[in-house]
Amino acid sequence: MRYMLLIYTKEDEMARNSDQQRQEIMQGHFKVMEETRAKGILEAAEPLSRTNTATTIRLQNGKPLIIDGPFAETREQLAGYYILDCKDLDEAIGYASRIPTSCGGTCGCIEIRTLPGLPSAVPTNEAEAVTSRNG
Repeated sequence: MRYMLLIYTKEDEMARNSDQQRQEIMQGHFKVMEETRAKGILEAAEPLSRTNTATTIRLQNGKPLIIDGPFAETREQLAGYYILDCKDLDEAIGYASRIPTSCGGTCGCIEIRTLPGLPSAVPTNEAEAVTSRNG
């Protein structure tokens, strides 16, 4: 089963970390990435840019409303993610518990969600859509 591990942290506190603290956090990530890559279950892992670079699109009266910044104000911000193909939730929890979320002496959190995938056949044109509806 594929799992997405969403990393939440406090950006303002992370910015106050020393160079040594930031290096220790990165080393923690590298350890998890190296182990999961060696097991063949790492599909992706990347940090995200700070929320002040985000753009949010919200539909309002059927038209897109473009907003600078994240979707909602929260105490913690989405900082990055991993996508792992684990045998079960327990394995995903094991890796998530080793991912650094430290910031300013406090901890963020990791949210784990399954990635169920898309349907295997998505019609690419109207003729295929009619054929698939009529069986």
